[in-house]
Amino acid sequence: METVKTLILGGGPAGFTAAIYAARANLSPVVYEGTLPGGQLTTTTIVENFPGFPGGVDANTLMDSMRKQAASFGADIRQGTATAVDLGKRPFTVTIDGATQIAAETLIIATGAQAKYLGLPSEQKYIGAGVSACATCDGFFYRKRTVAVVGGGDTACEEALYLAGLAKKVYMIVRRDVFRASAVMQKKVFDTPNIEILWNCNTQEVLGDGMGVTGARLLRKDGTVFDIAIDGFFLGIGHAPASALFAPWLQLDANGYIVTEPGSARTNVPGVFAAGDVQDSRYQQAVTAAASGCMAARDAEKFLLEL
Repeated sequence: METVKTLILGGGPAGFTAAIYAARANLSPVVYEGTLPGGQLTTTTIVENFPGFPGGVDANTLMDSMRKQAASFGADIRQGTATAVDLGKRPFTVTIDGATQIAAETLIIATGAQAKYLGLPSEQKYIGAGVSACATCDGFFYRKRTVAVVGGGDTACEEALYLAGLAKKVYMIVRRDVFRASAVMQKKVFDTPNIEILWNCNTQEVLGDGMGVTGARLLRKDGTVFDIAIDGFFLGIGHAPASALFAPWLQLDANGYIVTEPGSARTNVPGVFAAGDVQDSRYQQAVTAAASGCMAARDAEKFLLEL
């Protein structure tokens, strides 16, 4: 069985930043990129809010640069996904793709979180071409245009309010006749004049012209089917952190996010650290994921030095 000082699970901004810092600290990190190399960021197109790129940067180009930077310092980047773990004792045992076993003196979990989608074929067709699960990431492209947000909870209300500051009009597609959001968030939505709420509606299809989104076909609870004309279709129904594999050992919050000690990347298991969206239910941005990757690597370095 191969033994490594630092094993990093995940190849997004958090994982690659952790790899850069760990490699520079001579921790000889091994990185397994997981099922989506580059992370959730690669499901969008141009990233305009990552520092250092005044003209924006292609998401795949950004992640490829991070990957190359980590490799240039000596990080061993591999393809594969963790399928089993044993965090009951150090070194921790991680099984990759049901076959390869790695013994890790420290473990950094940067497996991310996946946005929840409706599962419509037309929705999947236009991801990155009008369909988005991140208003903060993509809202800028819809200034003075018309968009829709699906959902009735706090996440959907936050997305709608953010978009309302940019877009000409925001539809909220809510499947019930009430919000699930907090009273404060509801009031903010109701007080925003360019938000129109479509109650008792489910999305049947995202409409497009082959190049991008042009509308959505909705089914009202009374059986009425109608179309709305939109330029962007945003999902506000939450995220699912990729944390289930670690649940027997690590403390998770009510929504499945790994709990870390405030101001650190430390989990409840000494030697195990978490970074990026798998432990961040609030911000979920590339820049905050990268920052937490730095924290995780520094915490892992300190842990090994203190042994």
